Amino acid sequence: MSSFCRLRRTLITTCVLSRCHYHILMYKTNVRHLCMASNLLKDNVSSNVWLQRQRKDIYVKQAGKENYRCRSAYKLLQINDRFQILKPGHIVIDCGAAPGSWCQVAAQKVNSICSYPSAPKGLVIGVDIQNMAPIDGVHLLQASDFTVKETQCKITEILQGQLADVILSDMAPRATGLKSHNHDIIVGLCFSVLRFSLNVLKEGGTLVCKLWMGGDQPRLENAMNSVFDNVRFVKPDASRDDSAEVFILGRGFKHSLQKHPQENS
Repeated sequence: MSSFCRLRRTLITTCVLSRCHYHILMYKTNVRHLCMASNLLKDNVSSNVWLQRQRKDIYVKQAGKENYRCRSAYKLLQINDRFQILKPGHIVIDCGAAPGSWCQVAAQKVNSICSYPSAPKGLVIGVDIQNMAPIDGVHLLQASDFTVKETQCKITEILQGQLADVILSDMAPRATGLKSHNHDIIVGLCFSVLRFSLNVLKEGGTLVCKLWMGGDQPRLENAMNSVFDNVRFVKPDASRDDSAEVFILGRGFKHSLQKHPQENS
């Protein structure tokens, strides 16, 4: 075969392969674009559903009228209306505080903003890994991971040797499609708050932690029962019916026992 023929065959083969490669690339690109479009469509549908639900939500409307940063304020208000956990003069630590609605409620109830001059003045410490706008009467620790020892040391420094009356946790991980995984992470956060409370919560104090329902509830409940007189699960009306969210409430902290809850029990 002449050199010309070999070159011609090589060029033809290269051209055919190039065309095939081009079509494969175009196919992959089109599939990728279709997937992206599908995901965007799903996101848009989810966003529209969320927006419609928000517009109809009475607590969203009420929060706007009463200047709370979000509807979750009413979860704490309803828990407090039922159990009277926040009182003037109390020291409160709010873990996972952003955007700040629980801090707003706590500041009002414990009188850290001195709305009632004749009542004792309280202290509210808000901690979150995100940044927040300032809140009257609240000492904020922003961009601070509560689960890190350094952050917990900062909280104890602010307390200046005092003990907290109430520790609140509205912390939650970014939800994934795996409910059991989400549950495991939020239970871990609850245990982190519980361990911290052993050192900073006053005798007779209160702990409130957000939880997503799942198989580890009994383990957390048992650990709470070892250091609190009374433990119960609470679902305020402001928690949506279709949500797995509940709050575990521990009252009557038994500080003198110095017990350490066992995560693996």
